[in-house]
Amino acid sequence: MMDQAKMLMQVKKLQKELAKTIVEVEAGDGAVTVQITGEQKLKKINIDPEQVDLEDIHELETWIEEAVKQAINESQQLAAEKMKPMMGQLGNLGL
Repeated sequence: MMDQAKMLMQVKKLQKELAKTIVEVEAGDGAVTVQITGEQKLKKINIDPEQVDLEDIHELETWIEEAVKQAINESQQLAAEKMKPMMGQLGNLGL
């Protein structure tokens, strides 16, 4: 029972840490910047109007999509790395 309580405290601490961690990704040579938390929550999308051709909105959409996908992927990898030490402990709890 104590191991489970300790594990729960570690998980909550990790969740808080991931919530504070920001992953930032650029696409289109800096035309689009996306920030996402370690919990995969979108924080911000920034578009540099000087680098965007309004005649080619499809290119902008592609950059946004690429940046969001990459940011999600990087935040998932970050979370997996931080969870790795706990995975062995979960086995010890019979989970």
